[in-house]
Amino acid sequence: MNNIEQKTYYANLFSYYKDLFTEKQQYLFDCYYNQDYSLAEIAEESGISRNAVWDSLKKVTKALDEYEKCLNLFNKDQKLKHNLDELKKHCDEDGLILIKELEEME
Repeated sequence: MNNIEQKTYYANLFSYYKDLFTEKQQYLFDCYYNQDYSLAEIAEESGISRNAVWDSLKKVTKALDEYEKCLNLFNKDQKLKHNLDELKKHCDEDGLILIKELEEME
């Protein structure tokens, strides 16, 4: 997995599990993964060392991997979306309406 794919993957996981982290962890993660700040920029803005930012991000990504391994929310959601897309190919108008209602529940 290249760096862009990895950042996208963790940003997606974070959208599922972000409430399990502290506000500080959420802030650091958002700056690095969503806002594309450098470690130095985050460190300067946060008043902590670059190494502390890196350590915090590593803890968050490790926790994200563990949460997904145990709860599997992201993977299940991806499979559901894929299956709904496949089902759309085989449905009439009434079926498509039901699928749309299911998608809106997410």
